[in-house]
Amino acid sequence: MRVDKFIWCVRFFKTRSLAGEQVRGGKVLLAGLPVKSSRDIKSGDCITIKRHGFDQLYEVLSIPKSRIGAKLVEDYVVNRTPQEELDKEEFLKLARNITRQKGLGRPTKKDRRDIEGFSDS
Repeated sequence: MRVDKFIWCVRFFKTRSLAGEQVRGGKVLLAGLPVKSSRDIKSGDCITIKRHGFDQLYEVLSIPKSRIGAKLVEDYVVNRTPQEELDKEEFLKLARNITRQKGLGRPTKKDRRDIEGFSDS
């Protein structure tokens, strides 16, 4: 199975075109080397996916015939991401959420003035 189709089938990306873009952009590595979309993947291969500031490492257990449900993903891949990369991911999640609480919508005029006053200081 092609690399771009595989990473879409195991739900690493929402659409197949997005998976293909990531492969073409060099964000998907196979055994540490960037690959083309047409590269075939087999059991035992290690896939590295570069995300926003951290890398995820997965080992392929088997190849699905088509896109699978989220509950079945663990039957096809194993997450082998090192602990330091998981710590980076957690830190980046916290850093994104520190600026504004979720669900507050757009900043009001008062919020904007407070933000500008804080950044000018």
